[in-house]
Amino acid sequence: MRLPFIPPAELSPEQKLLYDDMKAGIAAKYSTFKTMRPDGAILGPWSAWLHDPDLGHALWGATKGMTRFRHLPEMVRQIVILTVGARFGAAYEIYAHGAVALANGMSAERLATIAAGLRPADLTSEEAIGYDMASALLGGGMLASPIWERAIAVFGGEGTREIVYLVGHYCFISMTLNGFAISVPDDE
Repeated sequence: MRLPFIPPAELSPEQKLLYDDMKAGIAAKYSTFKTMRPDGAILGPWSAWLHDPDLGHALWGATKGMTRFRHLPEMVRQIVILTVGARFGAAYEIYAHGAVALANGMSAERLATIAAGLRPADLTSEEAIGYDMASALLGGGMLASPIWERAIAVFGGEGTREIVYLVGHYCFISMTLNGFAISVPDDE
């Protein structure tokens, strides 16, 4: 970790406001993986955002928005997120959303395949669209019309937009994790 973890007792008033909001949201949504140190310091990308609370509030707001904007089946959502994390080799992202995916019924073999940057052979048609669209977006350039049209046919406009937003959001989170060398907690 290139930035120090900040225990609650050491937070500025601005950081404390952000910390309290993040802690409540994290506790409500992310119970399948480690998000806090014993001293109360937040782990994951959120730990970096505390260092710059003005920006952190905006980033946390976007994260909360992505959490509420749910139109995809949960497994498709996790496949999209894991595809991004794998593309960037973002260890904490794969650790965190791997735990979410496993808790939602993903097999360990499928998780390992996606984490290795490979397309699982046993994807349902919906899951395949999520994986293929995320992979295409991660490849750069304009998304090909046939992929867009497949997604629209299956997920409608909201679900298709959600894939685009998830890929963009988790690219940013993966870059944050990698740039600040935020990895899997030592005891995991």
